[in-house]
Amino acid sequence: MARYLAYATSIAMALVSLWLALRTGGAGWILAAIVFTALSVLGTLDILQPKATLRRLYPLTAHFRYGLESFRPEIRQYFIEDDQDEVPFSRQQRALVYQRAKNVSDVVPFGSELPMYGSHYEWINHSLVPAHAESHDFRIPVGEERAQPYAASVFNISAMSFGSLSANAVRALNLGAKRGGFYHDTGEGAIARYHREHGGDLVWEIGSGYFGCRDAQGRFDAEKFAAQAVDPQVRMIELKLSQGAKPGHGGMLPGAKVTPEIAETRGIPVGVDCESPAAHTTFSTPVGLLEFVDRLRVLSGGKPTGFKLAIGHPWEWFGIAKAMLETGILPDFIVVDGAEGGTGAAPSEFINHVGLPLQEALMLVHNTLVGIGLRERVRVAAAGKITSGFDIARALAMGADFCNAGRGFMFALGCIQSRTCHTDHCPTGVATQDPARWRLLDVPDKADRVFHFHRNTLRALRDMIGAAGLEHPMQLGPEHILRRVSPTEVRSLAALYRFLEPGELLVGVPEHAVFRTFWPQARSDSFAAPSRAAAMHVAKRKG
Repeated sequence: MARYLAYATSIAMALVSLWLALRTGGAGWILAAIVFTALSVLGTLDILQPKATLRRLYPLTAHFRYGLESFRPEIRQYFIEDDQDEVPFSRQQRALVYQRAKNVSDVVPFGSELPMYGSHYEWINHSLVPAHAESHDFRIPVGEERAQPYAASVFNISAMSFGSLSANAVRALNLGAKRGGFYHDTGEGAIARYHREHGGDLVWEIGSGYFGCRDAQGRFDAEKFAAQAVDPQVRMIELKLSQGAKPGHGGMLPGAKVTPEIAETRGIPVGVDCESPAAHTTFSTPVGLLEFVDRLRVLSGGKPTGFKLAIGHPWEWFGIAKAMLETGILPDFIVVDGAEGGTGAAPSEFINHVGLPLQEALMLVHNTLVGIGLRERVRVAAAGKITSGFDIARALAMGADFCNAGRGFMFALGCIQSRTCHTDHCPTGVATQDPARWRLLDVPDKADRVFHFHRNTLRALRDMIGAAGLEHPMQLGPEHILRRVSPTEVRSLAALYRFLEPGELLVGVPEHAVFRTFWPQARSDSFAAPSRAAAMHVAKRKG
C-alpha cells in the first residue's frame, strides 16, 4: 500500500546499497547502506511500537509530519504571519521595541499599515495649539503621606522573577532601570543578588509563597521581611493577590529546579518541591488584606505599599473598596494586571478564558475609587501588553497613573517571542536557567537597550501628547482617545464607557450595571459571593 512505500523503499535501497558496498567497497555506497539501514530499522520500530497509531500506519513518513509540525511556529512567524497579527505581539510591535532599544530610527515611511476604517482602530486627536514639555521624564508621586514617598516613572518594568528570567536578564534590567531612573519589580521570586548588583530602584513583590520573608513552614516572617524591606534600594512594597497570566492559580516549583541559588534567594530548602498557594494564608477577608498591607508598610519603615491583582469577581474588589471606607486603611497604589498579561507559562484555559482584560479591569478599579471619593489618594498602575507611547497614553486616559511592562522589556533584552519560556531552551538567554545560554547574554549591551527603550518610548509619549495640546500625561482623559466601533461610527472612550462622579457610590447606587448588581451586597468582612450570585448556584444544583 502507498502508506508503506517509504518503508519498503528504504528496505530495498538498504539491500541494494549494502550489496554494492560489499561488491565495490565505495565510500558512497557504504554511507548509503548505513543511512538506508537506519531508516529501515526506524520504520520497523514504528510498525512494532503500540502507542502511536500514526507511526504504525505510516512508518517513516509520520516523522516528516512531526518534523514539520515542530517548525510550524517558526514558519508561521517568519513567513506567513501578517505584520499586524498580534499572536500575542505583532511583528510591527516587536520591531518598534527593537528599534527603540537599539536607539535607531523608528520612523515609518509611506503611510500607516493599520486598518483605519476597521472596527477597534484607535487614535488620539491632535490640537491646532500643540504644546511641548521640556522633559520626557514624567513622574508620579506615590505615597505622599508616608515617611518614604517615591516618585515613580510613568513607565516601569513589570513583575518578573529571577527563576523565570535568567541571572543576566535580571542584571541587565536592573542596570537599565538604574540608568533611566525607573523601577524594576522583582516578581514574587524574592530579591536575588542579581537585583542588587547595580542598585536600580526595586519594587519588592510579595506573593502567596512569601519568598524571601518566610519561615520553615512557608508562613510570613515579619523579621525576615523587615530586614530586607528597609534596604534603601527597595522603594515600594507590592503584595501580589493575583496575576493576569493565571489568576486564581497557584504554582509548584519542582524540587529538581530548586538549585542552591534559587533556594538562597527564596528562602526554601534545596531540592524540595516548593508550592506557591493560590491564596494568601495571612488574611482571608478584605479587611484582613488592608491590615496586612498596613503591617507591611510599618515594617518597611513607611515605604509606599500596595497590591497587584487581576480583576475577577466584582464583589471581591468591591469588598476591598468598602474595607477602605470602613477602616480608613488605604493602599498607596494598586497595580491592575489585565488578563492579556503574562511573561510566564500558564494553562491554556487560564491564558485564554480567565480574568478581566486590562481595559475593563482598569475602568472598574478607577470608577470604584472615584465613586468612593478616594481616587486622589490611591495611585493606579496598569500592566498588560504595554509596548508603545500610545499604549501608555490609552491606559492613562482610562484611569491609570503609570504603567508597567514585562514582555516589552523582554523584547528590549532581545526576546524573539519564540514562546519557549517554560522549556528552559530560550534561544536568547532571557528566560532560562541554562548557564550555557544565559551567560551569552551581554549585560552592558542589553542594559543599554533597556535604557534606550524606556527613554525613546517616553520621548514618543511626550511628542504625542504635545501634539494633542498637553504638557503632561496626567492631563490625558477618556475624551482624548477615539475608537472606531463600525465603518461609519466613531466614539471617544468618554462616550463608550460610563464614568462615575466623585463620591457617587457614597450617596446611592448608580445605574452602571455591575455596581447596581453587586455593590450593595459586597462585604468588607468576606470575599464570599453575595446572596444573588449564591442563589444562582443553588438554582443550578436544584435543576
